[in-house]
Amino acid sequence: MLIKFNVFGKKMSVQRKNEEWLLFLESDTSMRVRIYDVVIPSELEECELASYLADIFHENASEKHSSVEKIQ
Repeated sequence: MLIKFNVFGKKMSVQRKNEEWLLFLESDTSMRVRIYDVVIPSELEECELASYLADIFHENASEKHSSVEKIQ
C-alpha cells in the first residue's frame, strides 16, 4: 500500500510494510528517497497520516502551500 501526499508543496509517500509506516520523498521523475529521520508511529491509522505529516512538517507551510493533502 503506497499513499501519496502533497506536504506543503513537497510530494511524499507513505508505505505500510511489516506493520510499520515508511516515509518517502517523491520526485517528478518517479524517484523515491526514503526519509529515515521521521518515524511514523505504527499504531497510526491511514486516516491520521495527513494530520501527522502536517504536525511534523508545519515549518514548511507557506501562503502558497498551506496544507497537507492526500493525492489520488
